Amino acid sequence: MRARALGVAPGIFQPGPLNALTDVAGVRVGHATLISGDSVRTGVTAILPHGGNAYLDRVPAAIHVANGFGKLLGSTQVNELGELESPVLLTCTLCVWRAADALVEWMLEQPGMGEVRSLNPVVAETNDGRLNAIRTRPVGAKDVRAALAAAKDGPVAEGSVGAGTGTVAFGWKGGIGTSSRVLPPRLGGWTVGVLVQSNFGGVLQVMGAPVGRALGRYAFQKELEAERGDGSIIIVVATDAPLTHRNLRRLAERAVLGLGRTGSSASNGSGDYVIAFSTAPQVRRAPTSERLALQELGNDAMSPLFQAVVEATEEAIYDSLFMATTVTGSGQTVEALPLDRVREVLRRHGIAPPPPDGAPRHESPDSGVRDG
Repeated sequence: MRARALGVAPGIFQPGPLNALTDVAGVRVGHATLISGDSVRTGVTAILPHGGNAYLDRVPAAIHVANGFGKLLGSTQVNELGELESPVLLTCTLCVWRAADALVEWMLEQPGMGEVRSLNPVVAETNDGRLNAIRTRPVGAKDVRAALAAAKDGPVAEGSVGAGTGTVAFGWKGGIGTSSRVLPPRLGGWTVGVLVQSNFGGVLQVMGAPVGRALGRYAFQKELEAERGDGSIIIVVATDAPLTHRNLRRLAERAVLGLGRTGSSASNGSGDYVIAFSTAPQVRRAPTSERLALQELGNDAMSPLFQAVVEATEEAIYDSLFMATTVTGSGQTVEALPLDRVREVLRRHGIAPPPPDGAPRHESPDSGVRDG
């Protein structure tokens, strides 16, 4: 179940109708989930910033590095030019380059791309090598194309799907999670959406409750001396607020505050990245533009957006854990977070109780599983 079904609703602002990245109009998300034999447990998640051609109709973007132990293709050009010209792909570490090559091929085939001689595909990763036979580099062009073809608005599948199929967070099964916040009209009415691929460690806390310690699983335990909170997380932030690179970078930096609320210390071996973009039509750019006349929000309007992205990031991480299922692969089993025990910890710490039995629960839509 999602976090809100357990009474976990961080912050003061309300989520959008879907409580997902796709509450930002035009943003689409698709997954391809790879489960093959007893060792392949990985996938691809595709995020498209709008319904058009991302190269011909570019959105302002920024990438923030909280800890750089990772492989994020395309980051330097995004931060140099301040714009995104491709969909964003999430996958496993050793599959990054294969995914990027497939994305380039797909983009070159799109209408209007016949004369294009340079592309900057943005592909991010976390290492799912505990459950996945990562050295086989199982992600191929077929899977990238499947994720892109599956991308749509509406509810987003969460948990052990797509790029979250083989991930681990806080010693439990991690995965894909998403959340959103909508500012009240007096603060602009803007939407901020977040999607995460969680694969990191630390000392899990939920709304301040010490869940990791209560469940006896956390970094730096004597019994788990090798567990030092390493791993990675990719955070994707979208907003319809008209922001350009500078304030998108500031927004991305604040997402890390939401990560910290869940118990991460951004350890030495953790690749912690935030990709932020704005879908607002008035700040988009054509690749041939020589002059831009942009209408963007001023600095004083940013504080509510900062609050919104902190809240949505925190909740998206909880959803990535709460929606995950137990996965066995490569001779290991990583258990899903035991929500009944989590509920008891939350009750002891005064967190709002869950809805009564029989209340509606979020059901993840079809994730496009490919069983090899």
